[in-house]
Amino acid sequence: MSRVAKAPVALPSGVECNVSAREVRVKGKNGELMFKLPEGVDLEVADGEARAKPTGRKPNMAMAGTVRAVVANMVKGVNEGFERKLELVGVGYRAQASGDTVNLALGLSHPVAYKVPEGVKVQTPSNTEIILTGADKQVVGQAAAEIRNYRPPEPYKGKGIRYSDERVVRKDAKKK
Repeated sequence: MSRVAKAPVALPSGVECNVSAREVRVKGKNGELMFKLPEGVDLEVADGEARAKPTGRKPNMAMAGTVRAVVANMVKGVNEGFERKLELVGVGYRAQASGDTVNLALGLSHPVAYKVPEGVKVQTPSNTEIILTGADKQVVGQAAAEIRNYRPPEPYKGKGIRYSDERVVRKDAKKK
């Protein structure tokens, strides 16, 4: 069996996990998340913990580890939430959050307005910093990746949108 799947997912107080009709629902203070169980994997919830159990063949063992990781992320998301920070580096690069959109000035001939998906909150503490928060790890990460994709960091001057923990490897300019 997968080593990841062997570890149970602890359900903290205030987090409720229900399994019915191959559908997992996790509810907590930050909202409710839903996940459809794949065939070949069962989820047992008892005594304040959830365990993924494969049924039968070897591919199901690997999928049990994936299901366990997804359920663990759901539990952490509804309890604590996930956060992704982006930094804008470059002269004139600015961001401003207004409602569910982020207005970006990225040195293009036009301003970029990115509509944030449902379930994600956006903040701009400064005009060169964007903070995305939400309960669903996948949605928060995808939104951050889509914003970063407008201007990924380039290796010569380091300009662009980068994750706050990203390290951009710089290249030397062409030598004469």
